[in-house]
Amino acid sequence: MLKIQVVLLLVCFTEAVDALYKQWIPDTNYENKTNWDRGDVPCGNDIVAFSAQTRVSVFVETTHAVKEMKLPIDGEFILNSGAGFYVLGEKDPGCGAGATTQFKDSESHQWFDPSLWQAAATLNDLEQGKFLFSVDEESIPCHFDDVVFKALSSFRVDTSGGQSSIPVKSVSVLGKTFGSASEFSEYLSSRSGQLQFHGASPVTVGEPGCGDPSGCSCGNSVYHDQICGIVKCASPSCKNPLLPVGHCCEVCGTIVTINFAEGFSLHDYRERIRHLFLTLPQYTSVQLGMSKVLKPQQLMRVIPFGTKPVIQVVILDEDGGAHSEDLAWDIVNDVSSHGANLGITGAELQSSGHPSENITGTVVGAVIGILLVIILVTMIVLIRKGVVQMPALNRFRRNTGVSDLGGALDHGFDNPMFDRPNMMPEIPDLYGSEPADVIHMTQTSVHYVNPVYDDSETDFYA
Repeated sequence: MLKIQVVLLLVCFTEAVDALYKQWIPDTNYENKTNWDRGDVPCGNDIVAFSAQTRVSVFVETTHAVKEMKLPIDGEFILNSGAGFYVLGEKDPGCGAGATTQFKDSESHQWFDPSLWQAAATLNDLEQGKFLFSVDEESIPCHFDDVVFKALSSFRVDTSGGQSSIPVKSVSVLGKTFGSASEFSEYLSSRSGQLQFHGASPVTVGEPGCGDPSGCSCGNSVYHDQICGIVKCASPSCKNPLLPVGHCCEVCGTIVTINFAEGFSLHDYRERIRHLFLTLPQYTSVQLGMSKVLKPQQLMRVIPFGTKPVIQVVILDEDGGAHSEDLAWDIVNDVSSHGANLGITGAELQSSGHPSENITGTVVGAVIGILLVIILVTMIVLIRKGVVQMPALNRFRRNTGVSDLGGALDHGFDNPMFDRPNMMPEIPDLYGSEPADVIHMTQTSVHYVNPVYDDSETDFYA
């Protein structure tokens, strides 16, 4: 039977330097209209119905009149101070004729659905709605993130994943922050914890925060297939859509890849971009996501050879993409002017618009040119060291009868057995009385007669 609990909610906010907060969006609150099948909160003439097999924890913020309530076998109400239910003895004049209103099933809400999370740099930004745009993998809490479930709220989330657990830095539930693994494990085993979290991969806390000033890789690439299996991609409208690292769908916009060195601070650079550019009126429609990623490296865009940590800046524009490219060029120009002072060694720009073709072509041409120069220099070095030998040029010269030293070419000595007969001494019958033509043709063969040997001495058929 459903249990009634009154929970005193204490809101505890703790500030953390360079921390990202990921907040879960859905809830199972009684006052949320979207949780009811009729799109409105039940009133005094309505019958409130929960599916008998539903396992749910419902937060109730205030008091409500109902005509009747059908409860699930396994569930709970978490009542805010002063909240509760009552039944009117007569019709509720402001409720209409009354109807049966069903509480929606929340079993389908998955931890790895990027659309169900919001990210912010601080807790104050979460409260004020100043959310950060992220690629799909980073929309899910990273191992160094603080996870926040709204204070005056309950929820139900499926944490099933391909790993044995889901590690994060901390989890805040009902205003309480859990940073200790044992303390949060105890909460998960409680009645509320079992109704709020379900799935094969339990959430664990206690991971250290990101201690690298240049940022940390999120680590959610191991869940890429599961995340992208949930995301539905729309067909991009631009000519040359881009696929950012860690994203599931191709996008229309711009990507700036920043190479950094020691002394670079991701937090400081993010704040610099926000103050210099994102506050300008022409960029109010722009979404910008900035993070460290491990970018796959490819030789001539074909042969993979590992990854390289870079800062990826993804810029999307709701107004067609023109402003995203303007902002990207502003960032690249800022890097050219001040990058050395910020720990930045260079920046590359990709755009889904027409200008990207020229930029990409220039980069590819430069890479091919450099490779050709490297190959040529390597060949010269190997030839000079004797590792590689080139064929002699005189092998290809035409035979002119003149030696390399300018004199007549020596053809060797004369063989008296095969040269002209008049060069030999007068020996009777040496060449015989037959004519000089000693090549004989028969019906079965063509042969010549060697004057040195006697045919009768070598007749094998004699």
